[in-house]
Amino acid sequence: MAITSNSNSWCRSDDTSVNRRVGKAAPSGGACPPAGDTGADDGGHGAHETVLGREQRRIAPLPTLRIVRWAAVVMLSLAAVPALAAPKLFESTQLTPSGEYTFGIEGPAVDREGNLFVVNFGKAGTIGKLAPEAAASEKFTELPEGSIGNAIRIDATGTMFVADYKRHNIFAIAPGTTEPRLVFHADDMSQPNDITLARDGTIYASDPNWKARSGRIWRIAKGPDGAMQGVSMTAPRAMGTANGIDLSPDGRTLYVGESNSGEIWSYLIQGDALAQPRLIARFEPNTIDGLRTDASGRLFVARILKGAIAVLAPDGRVVREITLKAKEPTNLAFGGSDGKTVFVTQRQGGFVESFRTDVEGREHCLQMRKC
Repeated sequence: MAITSNSNSWCRSDDTSVNRRVGKAAPSGGACPPAGDTGADDGGHGAHETVLGREQRRIAPLPTLRIVRWAAVVMLSLAAVPALAAPKLFESTQLTPSGEYTFGIEGPAVDREGNLFVVNFGKAGTIGKLAPEAAASEKFTELPEGSIGNAIRIDATGTMFVADYKRHNIFAIAPGTTEPRLVFHADDMSQPNDITLARDGTIYASDPNWKARSGRIWRIAKGPDGAMQGVSMTAPRAMGTANGIDLSPDGRTLYVGESNSGEIWSYLIQGDALAQPRLIARFEPNTIDGLRTDASGRLFVARILKGAIAVLAPDGRVVREITLKAKEPTNLAFGGSDGKTVFVTQRQGGFVESFRTDVEGREHCLQMRKC
C-alpha cells in the first residue's frame, strides 16, 4: 500500500473510503485531490480535513506498526522461555554444597511434597532434609544412640522407613513428626543395607555379610496382630553380598545387586520364597551400589567408583550411561513434582547431585497412588 505526497498534505493512493468521509473521492488512476480543494460540498469542513485529517491518517499507521512489531517480539520471546528454562535430560548437576554429608551419605528418598531426605547429615546417625528449591540441607532428625541409617523409603501415607545397619533395626517416622519408632529388629540379621516397599506395604531388605561375601533378603510385613514380622527369604542359589534392591512396576520381580561380584539378579517373588533366579547384568566386581526402577521397568544402577548411573532395560541391556559430577555414587531416588528428577548421593564430596529423566520413578508413582 503506497503513501504519496501532494504539496503539504499526504494521502493514501488506494484509499477512497477515508476521502469519502470528508466529501471527496480520490480521482481515478490513484492520484490525490488537488491541494487547493476546500471540500465545499461537505459544508466547508473539507479544507480542515485535508490538512489535519490527512496528517492524522499519515501518522496513525506508524504507532500501530510499532505495536504489532513489539507484540511479535514479545510472543517470540515468551515462546522461547520454556525451551531455555527446561534442563537437558540425563545431564547431572551438583545440587547441595560439598561436605554437607559424611562419608556414609546414603539412602535418598523423596516424599509427596518433594522434600529429599538423606542419611548422615553432618555426623553419623542423623537424617538431613532438602526442601524443594532449597540450596542447602538442614537437619531433620537423629536416630537413637548407636543407630546409623543406611536406607530410607517413604510410602503412600507419608510414613518414612529407615534401615539401621548398626543395630539391625527398621524405624518408622510418622508423617508430620520427626520421632523414629522401632518397628522391627532381628538379632540374626547381619545388617539391613537397602530396603524397598511393595504396594501392600511389605518391606524387602537386603542383608549382606561382607566378611563371608554372602547375602540374603528379608521380607518384613504386618502380622495378624498388626506388628511387623520378618523372615529370611529362601532362594535357590547362594547370594553374594546383597546390596541395592528394588521391585519391578508390577511388584512380582525383585532385583538384587551383589556388590562383590558386580552382578544383578532378578527373582520371582512367591510369598516368603525367591524363585526363578536370572542373571540379567554383570559389571566389574565392587562397582555397583544402590539401584532403583522407573515406572517403565528400567533399572538405574549406581556405579560406585565409576562416576556414573547405568540405565538398564528390564532384560539387563545397558541402554544409557549417565556421567556424574563425582566418582562415588552410593544410591539414588526419584522425585520432583512429576517424579522425573533423579537425586544421587555422592560419597566423594559428601553432596547430592541430580538430573532429569524421561519416565517417572516406580516409587513416586506408588506414592501418588497412580500405580
